[in-house]
Amino acid sequence: MNKIKLFINNNPYISLVLAFQLYRFILLPFFGLMTQDAYYFYYSKNLDYSYFDHPGMIAYIIRIFTEIFGKSVFTIKFADFVITSLTLISFYKLASYFLSKKYLKNAIVLITSTLFISILSFNSTPDVPLLLFWTLALICLYKAIFEENKIYWIWGGIAMGLAFDSKYTSVLLQIGLIGFLILSKKYRKILISPWLWASILISALVTFPVWWWNYQNDFASFLFQSSDRTSKISEFIISPKNFFGAIGHQALLLLPILFLILINISFKYFKKVLIRFKLPSDKTLFLLAFFIPTFFGFFLITPIYWVKLNWMMPSYITGIILASIYTSKKMLRFQLGFSILVHLLITIEVLFYIVPIKSDDTWYGWDKLATEVESIQQNYPNTFVFSNDNYKTSAALDFYMNDDVYAQNIV
Repeated sequence: MNKIKLFINNNPYISLVLAFQLYRFILLPFFGLMTQDAYYFYYSKNLDYSYFDHPGMIAYIIRIFTEIFGKSVFTIKFADFVITSLTLISFYKLASYFLSKKYLKNAIVLITSTLFISILSFNSTPDVPLLLFWTLALICLYKAIFEENKIYWIWGGIAMGLAFDSKYTSVLLQIGLIGFLILSKKYRKILISPWLWASILISALVTFPVWWWNYQNDFASFLFQSSDRTSKISEFIISPKNFFGAIGHQALLLLPILFLILINISFKYFKKVLIRFKLPSDKTLFLLAFFIPTFFGFFLITPIYWVKLNWMMPSYITGIILASIYTSKKMLRFQLGFSILVHLLITIEVLFYIVPIKSDDTWYGWDKLATEVESIQQNYPNTFVFSNDNYKTSAALDFYMNDDVYAQNIV
Protein backbone atom coordinates (compact mmCIF):
# COMPACT_ATOMS: atom_id res chain seq x y z
CA MET A 1 0.00 0.00 0.00
CA ASN A 2 2.83 2.39 0.85
CA LYS A 3 4.43 1.68 -2.53
CA ILE A 4 1.18 2.54 -4.30
CA LYS A 5 0.86 5.81 -2.38
CA LEU A 6 4.48 6.65 -3.15
CA PHE A 7 3.93 5.95 -6.86
CA ILE A 8 0.81 8.14 -6.92
CA ASN A 9 2.62 10.98 -5.15
CA ASN A 10 5.59 10.77 -7.51
CA ASN A 11 3.54 10.24 -10.68
CA PRO A 12 0.16 11.98 -10.27
CA TYR A 13 -0.55 12.33 -14.00
CA ILE A 14 0.36 8.75 -14.90
CA SER A 15 -1.68 7.61 -11.91
CA LEU A 16 -4.72 9.44 -13.30
CA VAL A 17 -4.29 7.72 -16.65
CA LEU A 18 -3.95 4.31 -15.01
CA ALA A 19 -6.98 5.03 -12.83
CA PHE A 20 -9.13 5.83 -15.88
CA GLN A 21 -7.98 2.67 -17.65
CA LEU A 22 -8.52 0.54 -14.56
CA TYR A 23 -12.03 1.96 -14.27
CA ARG A 24 -12.75 1.08 -17.90
CA PHE A 25 -11.41 -2.43 -17.48
CA ILE A 26 -13.46 -3.04 -14.33
CA LEU A 27 -16.62 -1.81 -16.08
CA LEU A 28 -16.16 -4.10 -19.10
CA PRO A 29 -17.91 -7.20 -17.66
CA PHE A 30 -20.99 -5.16 -16.74
CA PHE A 31 -21.63 -4.03 -20.31
CA GLY A 32 -24.01 -6.12 -22.34
CA LEU A 33 -23.70 -6.75 -26.05
CA MET A 34 -23.93 -3.70 -28.31
CA THR A 35 -25.33 -4.20 -31.79
CA GLN A 36 -22.04 -2.99 -33.29
CA ASP A 37 -20.23 -5.68 -31.29
CA ALA A 38 -22.54 -8.32 -32.72
CA TYR A 39 -22.33 -6.93 -36.25
CA TYR A 40 -18.54 -7.02 -36.44
CA PHE A 41 -18.44 -10.35 -34.63
CA TYR A 42 -20.57 -11.68 -37.49
CA TYR A 43 -17.93 -10.33 -39.86
CA SER A 44 -15.27 -12.13 -37.83
CA LYS A 45 -17.13 -15.43 -38.29
CA ASN A 46 -17.15 -14.86 -42.04
CA LEU A 47 -13.69 -13.53 -42.80
CA ASP A 48 -13.14 -11.85 -46.14
CA TYR A 49 -10.78 -9.35 -47.76
CA SER A 50 -13.27 -6.57 -47.07
CA TYR A 51 -16.98 -6.00 -46.52
CA PHE A 52 -19.87 -3.96 -47.88
CA ASP A 53 -19.67 -0.98 -45.54
CA HIS A 54 -16.13 -1.12 -44.14
CA PRO A 55 -12.75 -2.83 -44.52
CA GLY A 56 -12.14 -5.83 -42.30
CA MET A 57 -9.54 -4.84 -39.67
CA ILE A 58 -11.98 -4.76 -36.74
CA ALA A 59 -13.27 -8.20 -37.78
CA TYR A 60 -9.73 -9.62 -37.91
CA ILE A 61 -8.98 -8.27 -34.43
CA ILE A 62 -12.18 -9.73 -32.97
CA ARG A 63 -11.41 -13.07 -34.62
CA ILE A 64 -7.93 -13.18 -33.08
CA PHE A 65 -9.25 -12.43 -29.60
CA THR A 66 -12.18 -14.87 -29.80
CA GLU A 67 -9.86 -17.61 -31.08
CA ILE A 68 -7.62 -17.07 -28.06
CA PHE A 69 -10.16 -16.30 -25.31
CA GLY A 70 -13.36 -17.81 -26.70
CA LYS A 71 -16.65 -16.30 -27.81
CA SER A 72 -18.12 -13.93 -25.24
CA VAL A 73 -19.27 -10.34 -24.92
CA PHE A 74 -16.36 -9.66 -22.57
CA THR A 75 -13.83 -10.97 -25.11
CA ILE A 76 -15.10 -8.63 -27.82
CA LYS A 77 -14.98 -5.63 -25.50
CA PHE A 78 -11.62 -6.71 -24.12
CA ALA A 79 -10.28 -6.56 -27.69
CA ASP A 80 -11.52 -2.96 -27.98
CA PHE A 81 -9.99 -2.10 -24.60
CA VAL A 82 -6.58 -3.55 -25.49
CA ILE A 83 -6.37 -1.85 -28.89
CA THR A 84 -7.49 1.49 -27.43
CA SER A 85 -4.92 1.17 -24.63
CA LEU A 86 -2.25 0.66 -27.30
CA THR A 87 -3.55 3.82 -28.98
CA LEU A 88 -3.04 5.76 -25.74
CA ILE A 89 0.52 4.45 -25.42
CA SER A 90 1.21 5.39 -29.05
CA PHE A 91 -0.33 8.82 -28.48
CA TYR A 92 2.00 9.40 -25.52
CA LYS A 93 4.98 8.50 -27.70
CA LEU A 94 3.82 10.79 -30.51
CA ALA A 95 3.11 13.69 -28.15
CA SER A 96 6.58 13.36 -26.59
CA TYR A 97 8.11 14.46 -29.92
CA PHE A 98 6.31 17.81 -29.76
CA LEU A 99 5.85 18.68 -26.09
CA SER A 100 7.85 19.42 -22.98
CA LYS A 101 7.25 17.19 -19.94
CA LYS A 102 4.77 19.70 -18.53
CA TYR A 103 2.58 19.79 -21.63
CA LEU A 104 3.05 16.08 -22.27
CA LYS A 105 1.34 15.40 -18.95
CA ASN A 106 -1.50 17.69 -19.98
CA ALA A 107 -1.89 15.86 -23.28
CA ILE A 108 -2.11 12.33 -21.89
CA VAL A 109 -4.56 13.36 -19.16
CA LEU A 110 -6.71 15.29 -21.65
CA ILE A 111 -7.07 12.40 -24.07
CA THR A 112 -7.54 9.76 -21.38
CA SER A 113 -10.30 11.74 -19.70
CA THR A 114 -12.42 12.03 -22.85
CA LEU A 115 -15.63 10.15 -23.49
CA PHE A 116 -14.47 9.08 -26.94
CA ILE A 117 -11.70 6.94 -25.42
CA SER A 118 -14.32 5.27 -23.24
CA ILE A 119 -16.54 4.63 -26.26
CA LEU A 120 -13.65 3.08 -28.17
CA SER A 121 -12.80 0.94 -25.13
CA PHE A 122 -16.37 -0.38 -24.77
CA ASN A 123 -17.74 -0.66 -28.30
CA SER A 124 -16.47 -2.39 -31.44
CA THR A 125 -16.25 -0.09 -34.45
CA PRO A 126 -13.73 0.35 -37.29
CA ASP A 127 -12.52 3.46 -35.43
CA VAL A 128 -10.87 1.26 -32.79
CA PRO A 129 -8.06 0.02 -35.08
CA LEU A 130 -8.20 3.19 -37.20
CA LEU A 131 -7.00 5.41 -34.36
CA LEU A 132 -4.20 3.01 -33.46
CA PHE A 133 -2.80 2.82 -37.00
CA TRP A 134 -3.44 6.54 -37.56
CA THR A 135 -1.29 7.34 -34.51
CA LEU A 136 1.41 4.83 -35.48
CA ALA A 137 1.50 6.32 -38.98
CA LEU A 138 2.07 9.81 -37.54
CA ILE A 139 4.92 8.50 -35.38
CA CYS A 140 6.57 6.99 -38.44
CA LEU A 141 6.02 10.08 -40.60
CA TYR A 142 7.48 12.30 -37.88
CA LYS A 143 10.63 10.19 -37.73
CA ALA A 144 10.89 10.05 -41.50
CA ILE A 145 10.51 13.82 -41.94
CA PHE A 146 11.98 15.50 -38.86
CA GLU A 147 14.62 12.91 -37.94
CA GLU A 148 15.36 12.02 -41.58
CA ASN A 149 15.24 8.31 -40.76
CA LYS A 150 14.37 6.90 -44.16
CA ILE A 151 13.36 3.41 -43.02
CA TYR A 152 10.35 5.03 -41.35
CA TRP A 153 8.98 5.94 -44.77
CA ILE A 154 8.51 2.20 -45.23
CA TRP A 155 6.92 1.72 -41.81
CA GLY A 156 4.79 4.81 -42.36
CA GLY A 157 3.49 3.39 -45.62
CA ILE A 158 2.57 0.13 -43.91
CA ALA A 159 0.81 1.97 -41.07
CA MET A 160 -1.12 4.20 -43.49
CA GLY A 161 -2.17 1.12 -45.42
CA LEU A 162 -3.35 -0.67 -42.28
CA ALA A 163 -5.28 2.45 -41.29
CA PHE A 164 -7.09 2.28 -44.65
CA ASP A 165 -7.74 -1.42 -44.03
CA SER A 166 -9.52 -0.21 -40.89
CA LYS A 167 -11.60 2.63 -42.34
CA TYR A 168 -11.67 4.62 -45.57
CA THR A 169 -11.38 8.02 -43.88
CA SER A 170 -7.71 7.24 -43.26
CA VAL A 171 -7.07 8.58 -46.77
CA LEU A 172 -6.87 11.90 -44.93
CA LEU A 173 -3.43 10.76 -43.74
CA GLN A 174 -2.03 10.98 -47.25
CA ILE A 175 -3.91 14.24 -47.84
CA GLY A 176 -2.49 15.71 -44.63
CA LEU A 177 1.02 14.54 -45.49
CA ILE A 178 0.99 16.08 -48.97
CA GLY A 179 -0.63 19.25 -47.64
CA PHE A 180 2.07 19.64 -44.99
CA LEU A 181 4.89 19.16 -47.49
CA ILE A 182 3.38 21.70 -49.90
CA LEU A 183 3.07 24.33 -47.16
CA SER A 184 6.42 23.70 -45.44
CA LYS A 185 9.22 25.67 -47.05
CA LYS A 186 11.90 23.57 -45.36
CA TYR A 187 10.47 20.16 -46.15
CA ARG A 188 8.86 20.89 -49.54
CA LYS A 189 11.81 19.23 -51.24
CA ILE A 190 10.56 15.86 -49.95
CA LEU A 191 7.81 16.07 -52.58
CA ILE A 192 10.38 14.97 -55.17
CA SER A 193 11.94 12.36 -52.90
CA PRO A 194 11.51 8.74 -54.02
CA TRP A 195 11.07 7.77 -50.36
CA LEU A 196 7.82 9.72 -50.10
CA TRP A 197 6.31 8.09 -53.17
CA ALA A 198 7.63 4.68 -52.14
CA SER A 199 5.80 5.17 -48.84
CA ILE A 200 2.56 6.07 -50.61
CA LEU A 201 2.99 3.13 -53.00
CA ILE A 202 3.53 0.76 -50.07
CA SER A 203 0.42 2.11 -48.37
CA ALA A 204 -1.53 1.36 -51.57
CA LEU A 205 -0.11 -2.17 -51.76
CA VAL A 206 -1.12 -2.87 -48.16
CA THR A 207 -4.68 -1.89 -49.07
CA PHE A 208 -4.80 -4.37 -51.98
CA PRO A 209 -7.23 -6.78 -50.23
CA VAL A 210 -9.82 -3.99 -49.98
CA TRP A 211 -9.45 -3.09 -53.64
CA TRP A 212 -9.56 -6.74 -54.69
CA TRP A 213 -12.80 -7.33 -52.77
CA ASN A 214 -14.35 -4.23 -54.30
CA TYR A 215 -13.25 -5.33 -57.77
CA GLN A 216 -14.93 -8.70 -57.24
CA ASN A 217 -18.12 -7.07 -55.94
CA ASP A 218 -18.68 -4.27 -58.45
CA PHE A 219 -17.01 -1.74 -56.12
CA ALA A 220 -20.05 -1.96 -53.85
CA SER A 221 -18.26 -0.71 -50.74
CA PHE A 222 -16.63 2.28 -52.43
CA LEU A 223 -19.94 3.22 -54.04
CA PHE A 224 -21.79 2.92 -50.74
CA GLN A 225 -19.29 5.15 -48.94
CA SER A 226 -18.94 7.69 -51.76
CA SER A 227 -21.72 8.14 -54.32
CA ASP A 228 -24.53 7.19 -51.94
CA ARG A 229 -23.37 9.78 -49.41
CA THR A 230 -22.42 12.50 -51.90
CA SER A 231 -25.83 12.24 -53.55
CA LYS A 232 -27.42 13.19 -50.24
CA ILE A 233 -24.96 16.04 -49.77
CA SER A 234 -25.69 17.30 -53.29
CA GLU A 235 -29.35 17.77 -52.34
CA PHE A 236 -28.06 20.72 -50.29
CA ILE A 237 -30.86 20.86 -47.76
CA ILE A 238 -29.88 23.19 -44.91
CA SER A 239 -30.51 21.65 -41.50
CA PRO A 240 -29.60 23.63 -38.35
CA LYS A 241 -30.40 20.45 -36.41
CA ASN A 242 -27.49 18.65 -38.09
CA PHE A 243 -25.10 21.52 -37.41
CA PHE A 244 -25.96 21.99 -33.74
CA GLY A 245 -26.21 18.24 -33.30
CA ALA A 246 -22.61 17.90 -34.49
CA ILE A 247 -21.48 20.59 -32.05
CA GLY A 248 -23.33 18.79 -29.27
CA HIS A 249 -21.95 15.33 -29.87
CA GLN A 250 -18.38 16.58 -30.39
CA ALA A 251 -18.59 18.59 -27.15
CA LEU A 252 -19.82 15.44 -25.43
CA LEU A 253 -17.09 13.21 -26.85
CA LEU A 254 -14.28 15.60 -25.97
CA LEU A 255 -16.10 17.18 -23.01
CA PRO A 256 -16.84 20.92 -23.23
CA ILE A 257 -13.53 22.31 -21.92
CA LEU A 258 -11.38 20.44 -24.43
CA PHE A 259 -13.84 21.08 -27.26
CA LEU A 260 -13.76 24.84 -26.63
CA ILE A 261 -9.96 24.82 -26.45
CA LEU A 262 -9.79 23.10 -29.85
CA ILE A 263 -12.21 25.61 -31.38
CA ASN A 264 -10.22 28.50 -29.88
CA ILE A 265 -6.81 27.36 -31.12
CA SER A 266 -8.26 26.57 -34.54
CA PHE A 267 -9.45 30.14 -34.99
CA LYS A 268 -6.13 31.36 -33.57
CA TYR A 269 -4.21 29.61 -36.35
CA PHE A 270 -6.78 30.51 -39.02
CA LYS A 271 -6.34 34.16 -38.05
CA LYS A 272 -2.56 33.84 -38.13
CA VAL A 273 -2.57 32.32 -41.61
CA LEU A 274 -5.45 34.15 -43.31
CA ILE A 275 -4.97 37.64 -41.84
CA ARG A 276 -1.27 37.84 -41.03
CA PHE A 277 -0.24 35.49 -43.87
CA LYS A 278 2.15 33.74 -41.53
CA LEU A 279 2.51 29.99 -41.25
CA PRO A 280 3.29 28.39 -37.87
CA SER A 281 6.47 26.43 -37.20
CA ASP A 282 6.96 23.19 -39.12
CA LYS A 283 6.11 20.97 -36.16
CA THR A 284 2.93 22.91 -35.44
CA LEU A 285 2.08 22.84 -39.14
CA PHE A 286 2.53 19.06 -39.12
CA LEU A 287 0.03 18.72 -36.26
CA LEU A 288 -2.43 21.07 -37.96
CA ALA A 289 -2.19 19.16 -41.24
CA PHE A 290 -3.69 16.09 -39.58
CA PHE A 291 -6.20 18.03 -37.51
CA ILE A 292 -7.78 20.82 -39.59
CA PRO A 293 -8.81 18.83 -42.72
CA THR A 294 -10.65 16.18 -40.69
CA PHE A 295 -12.06 18.35 -37.91
CA PHE A 296 -13.23 21.32 -39.96
CA GLY A 297 -13.69 19.35 -43.17
CA PHE A 298 -16.51 17.37 -41.60
CA PHE A 299 -17.83 20.40 -39.72
CA LEU A 300 -18.22 22.25 -43.03
CA ILE A 301 -20.77 19.73 -44.30
CA THR A 302 -22.78 19.50 -41.06
CA PRO A 303 -25.36 22.13 -42.15
CA ILE A 304 -26.37 19.88 -45.08
CA TYR A 305 -25.49 16.37 -43.87
CA TRP A 306 -25.65 14.41 -40.62
CA VAL A 307 -22.03 13.81 -39.63
CA LYS A 308 -21.70 10.83 -37.32
CA LEU A 309 -20.04 11.39 -33.98
CA ASN A 310 -17.04 9.15 -34.73
CA TRP A 311 -16.01 10.66 -38.07
CA MET A 312 -13.87 13.40 -36.51
CA MET A 313 -12.08 11.14 -34.04
CA PRO A 314 -8.78 10.85 -35.98
CA SER A 315 -8.37 14.64 -35.83
CA TYR A 316 -8.33 14.48 -32.03
CA ILE A 317 -4.89 12.84 -31.98
CA THR A 318 -2.91 15.86 -33.14
CA GLY A 319 -5.60 18.32 -32.05
CA ILE A 320 -5.21 17.31 -28.41
CA ILE A 321 -1.43 17.61 -28.65
CA LEU A 322 -1.92 21.22 -29.75
CA ALA A 323 -4.61 21.83 -27.13
CA SER A 324 -2.35 20.67 -24.30
CA ILE A 325 -0.13 23.72 -24.82
CA TYR A 326 -3.07 26.06 -24.20
CA THR A 327 -4.56 24.13 -21.27
CA SER A 328 -4.04 25.77 -17.89
CA LYS A 329 -4.12 23.88 -14.59
CA LYS A 330 -7.56 25.32 -13.91
CA MET A 331 -8.86 24.13 -17.28
CA LEU A 332 -7.37 20.69 -16.70
CA ARG A 333 -9.09 20.45 -13.30
CA PHE A 334 -12.44 21.41 -14.88
CA GLN A 335 -11.89 18.81 -17.62
CA LEU A 336 -11.12 16.12 -15.05
CA GLY A 337 -14.01 17.09 -12.79
CA PHE A 338 -16.49 17.05 -15.66
CA SER A 339 -15.05 13.76 -16.91
CA ILE A 340 -15.39 12.09 -13.51
CA LEU A 341 -19.00 13.27 -13.26
CA VAL A 342 -19.88 11.98 -16.74
CA HIS A 343 -18.20 8.63 -16.13
CA LEU A 344 -19.96 8.31 -12.78
CA LEU A 345 -23.30 8.79 -14.53
CA ILE A 346 -22.29 6.21 -17.14
CA THR A 347 -21.42 3.74 -14.40
CA ILE A 348 -24.79 4.19 -12.71
CA GLU A 349 -26.58 3.73 -16.04
CA VAL A 350 -24.60 0.60 -16.93
CA LEU A 351 -25.08 -1.01 -13.53
CA PHE A 352 -28.71 -0.08 -12.88
CA TYR A 353 -30.12 0.93 -16.31
CA ILE A 354 -32.06 3.79 -14.76
CA VAL A 355 -32.82 5.54 -18.06
CA PRO A 356 -34.08 3.06 -20.70
CA ILE A 357 -32.56 3.64 -24.13
CA LYS A 358 -35.39 3.79 -26.64
CA SER A 359 -33.41 2.64 -29.66
CA ASP A 360 -31.54 -0.44 -30.82
CA ASP A 361 -28.22 1.19 -29.85
CA THR A 362 -28.33 -0.37 -26.41
CA TRP A 363 -26.33 -2.94 -24.47
CA TYR A 364 -29.33 -4.19 -22.51
CA GLY A 365 -31.71 -7.08 -23.17
CA TRP A 366 -30.44 -8.72 -26.35
CA ASP A 367 -29.77 -12.03 -24.60
CA LYS A 368 -33.29 -12.03 -23.17
CA LEU A 369 -34.78 -11.25 -26.58
CA ALA A 370 -32.86 -14.15 -28.12
CA THR A 371 -34.20 -16.52 -25.45
CA GLU A 372 -37.78 -15.38 -26.12
CA VAL A 373 -37.36 -15.74 -29.90
CA GLU A 374 -35.98 -19.27 -29.51
CA SER A 375 -38.94 -20.14 -27.30
CA ILE A 376 -41.40 -18.87 -29.91
CA GLN A 377 -39.53 -20.61 -32.72
CA GLN A 378 -40.03 -23.98 -31.05
CA ASN A 379 -43.75 -23.64 -31.76
CA TYR A 380 -43.06 -23.10 -35.46
CA PRO A 381 -40.78 -25.87 -36.76
CA ASN A 382 -39.22 -25.63 -40.22
CA THR A 383 -39.09 -21.84 -40.05
CA PHE A 384 -36.30 -19.29 -39.95
CA VAL A 385 -35.88 -16.04 -38.04
CA PHE A 386 -35.31 -12.67 -39.67
CA SER A 387 -35.58 -9.04 -38.61
CA ASN A 388 -36.98 -6.34 -40.85
CA ASP A 389 -35.34 -3.38 -39.08
CA ASN A 390 -32.01 -3.21 -40.88
CA TYR A 391 -29.08 -5.21 -39.51
CA LYS A 392 -28.84 -4.50 -35.79
CA THR A 393 -31.49 -6.83 -34.37
CA SER A 394 -30.41 -9.59 -36.74
CA ALA A 395 -26.77 -9.25 -35.68
CA ALA A 396 -27.59 -9.31 -31.96
CA LEU A 397 -29.90 -12.33 -32.28
CA ASP A 398 -27.37 -14.15 -34.44
CA PHE A 399 -24.75 -13.73 -31.71
CA TYR A 400 -26.88 -15.51 -29.11
CA MET A 401 -28.86 -18.01 -31.20
CA ASN A 402 -27.57 -21.28 -32.63
CA ASP A 403 -29.42 -20.95 -35.94
CA ASP A 404 -28.66 -18.34 -38.57
CA VAL A 405 -30.67 -15.13 -38.30
CA TYR A 406 -31.41 -13.13 -41.43
CA ALA A 407 -31.90 -9.43 -42.13
CA GLN A 408 -34.40 -7.49 -44.21
CA ASN A 409 -32.61 -8.19 -47.49
CA ILE A 410 -34.00 -11.74 -47.47
CA VAL A 411 -37.54 -10.42 -47.96
